[in-house]
Amino acid sequence: MEIVWEVLFLLQANFIVCISAQQNSPKIHEGWWAYKEVVQGSFVPVPSFWGLVNSAWNLCSVGKRQSPVNIETSHMIFDPFLTPLRINTGGRKVSGTMYNTGRHVSLRLDKEHLVNISGGPMTYSHRLEEIRLHFGSEDSQGSEHLLNGQAFSGEVQLIHYNHELYTNVTEAAKSPNGLVVVSIFIKVSDSSNPFLNRMLNRDTITRITYKNDAYLLQGLNIEELYPETSSFITYDGSMTIPPCYETASWIIMNKPVYITRMQMHSLRLLSQNQPSQIFLSMSDNFRPVQPLNNRCIRTNINFSLQGKDCPNNRAQKLQYRAHSLFGLAPSS
Repeated sequence: MEIVWEVLFLLQANFIVCISAQQNSPKIHEGWWAYKEVVQGSFVPVPSFWGLVNSAWNLCSVGKRQSPVNIETSHMIFDPFLTPLRINTGGRKVSGTMYNTGRHVSLRLDKEHLVNISGGPMTYSHRLEEIRLHFGSEDSQGSEHLLNGQAFSGEVQLIHYNHELYTNVTEAAKSPNGLVVVSIFIKVSDSSNPFLNRMLNRDTITRITYKNDAYLLQGLNIEELYPETSSFITYDGSMTIPPCYETASWIIMNKPVYITRMQMHSLRLLSQNQPSQIFLSMSDNFRPVQPLNNRCIRTNINFSLQGKDCPNNRAQKLQYRAHSLFGLAPSS
């Protein structure tokens, strides 16, 4: 019996040493977390462990304004003071580098042509830093936010930082009024959003098959990424990756964007590992929803004028369910 206890003690000690070694690593904030468990290899914390393995990430567990959340459309509050979003590209197209980070498809803009956003719930102008894609292994999951308990096939997140108060996104992410994230749901359809088509066509997406692959894209029109709507909802939340700082205002657009089934298939063929390692699909790279904790979810959709906020009855008739107040439905 004493031998059994000695073995258990040694196993526990080794586990603690492993965690301590990872915590002391200078790159812990960059690398030591995952969305899903790895069958083989060393322990890497999945979302339920993010806030437990490092004190710098404790907000991931104890924070009261965490993201993503489930949006209950019946609980939204109409705010007449929410103005339409204003996107300022200076009339120019932009360039950026698309990366396979091992967790996301990430498009990081160069600094030559800046894109700023204002309006909505924002008091300050915010500058676009990165566009990040989340997607699922099947069409019924993939988005981080849920709508009435249902997920979409994916979610585009445009991450902006407050350039009026802070010098860069790293400083802003730790600071009050630091970030604004515009979120757009992704649905699978026969056609593709023109901006996402540039990112996900076969010639482009195959350039970032493995972790740390990168590919330069030029002549991008950010405005093409946005769906044709001025309606959105907004709430105060957090980053959805460690260290889960609660400095983000979220703006979720009232319509989705579309990609083709082949483009979604190409996303699922991206590896979260390097070529020398076993293939593991990047899909299902979403954090589970977090408690709302009595936060207010506001919208500029005027319920009393609901007919004016619904899509028209032409081509979009089959894309949305008529009973959906928010104008969105996870399935076509």
